[in-house]
Amino acid sequence: MGTVTTSLRQEAESIFADLGYNVSGNGREIHAQRKWRTVHVTPMSEPRDIPTSGNLRCFVTWEDRAGDLEQHLTRENPDYEWAIIGVREGGEYTVAGRTA
Repeated sequence: MGTVTTSLRQEAESIFADLGYNVSGNGREIHAQRKWRTVHVTPMSEPRDIPTSGNLRCFVTWEDRAGDLEQHLTRENPDYEWAIIGVREGGEYTVAGRTA
């Protein structure tokens, strides 16, 4: 990835806030809440250990790493619904996902 002016965490918070979610959290994970739904958001620049439980999860990574992360999640086959947001420089993004 070229010069990056924002972190994945900042990108994730911005994306979910723009979608109307209340965003909170500290540490590794962000909680995005709207109405009855809470999405556990994990910024992740490289595929690594993923959470083993949950309900709705979203992983935010750079677009050029989204395919590797999707393969990693598919291999791990977690028992929850997940999505991946692949962020491009400038704030554009794509979404891929799988339901449990």
